[in-house]
Amino acid sequence: MLWVWLVLLYGVIKGTREIIKKKSMEKNTVLEVLFVYTLLSFLMVVPGVTKAGGVDASTMVLIALKSFVIFVAWIFSFKAIKKMPISLYGLLDLSRVIFSTLMGVIFLREGMTFWQTIGLVLVCAGLLLYRYQTGEKRTKKKALAGGEVLTKEPAERVEFKIVCFALLSCLLNGVSGTMDKVLMLKISSTQLQFWYMLFLVLYYLLYIIVTKTKIRLVSALKNYWIWILSLIFVIGDKALFIANQSPDSKVTIMTLLKQAGCIVTILAGKFIFKEKNIGYKLFCAGVIIAGIVLSVAMK
Repeated sequence: MLWVWLVLLYGVIKGTREIIKKKSMEKNTVLEVLFVYTLLSFLMVVPGVTKAGGVDASTMVLIALKSFVIFVAWIFSFKAIKKMPISLYGLLDLSRVIFSTLMGVIFLREGMTFWQTIGLVLVCAGLLLYRYQTGEKRTKKKALAGGEVLTKEPAERVEFKIVCFALLSCLLNGVSGTMDKVLMLKISSTQLQFWYMLFLVLYYLLYIIVTKTKIRLVSALKNYWIWILSLIFVIGDKALFIANQSPDSKVTIMTLLKQAGCIVTILAGKFIFKEKNIGYKLFCAGVIIAGIVLSVAMK
């Protein structure tokens, strides 16, 4: 069951990565962080170039497509992380469980056991509970001369467009996760990591040239958060690709395990970014995590 621990490691790293993304964008723009982060990550896997050869043309096309999916997903996710509370993003990110599970069942013909179905229902319930809470209004007392009155204030509000960015990112990451499983049947983790990172760098470079976006390269290179982000990204992806090579691994279960990072982002929202409603978010996350544990333990 090594693949289970590798996917759990990826999940924790993923949660940590979201925190560092938000910190890195305090000094640099979304595109500056994206480009330099991708470039540094690619340079870290360049030593594996000697083992990256031998990929046929059809597989290379699939890798290029996977890279494009991630290219778009990261633009959406970085914009969402920059504009919304990190704890909220962590909860919304759990919706990728639904997307990836459905893709695993539909495209990879992975069966869903009774307990995995119950687990997925709990995941959906946790997300809906949080959505219900954010749609309500909290009341608080305000002291006024001659007494107290109850006033209403909106709960955590985020622009609808930004929420859509987060959900689109989850959908595209679900597509990428399904493609990983297919690709790992044909090539090694070293081959996939090298080529997909190379394509990502080229996509972002092309985007910068076409849109004529100004990049403060020196400023971004001085941002140590981006260096940390690149390092843990390479480690996390390596663990995930190795897990995908296991014949016992299933996209449906792996997707559930990856969501362990949700707790990391919610706690970071409380202790690092001083965000509100953490107790309720932890409750919703607890319902979701219960679904994840049930799906894996009873599989």
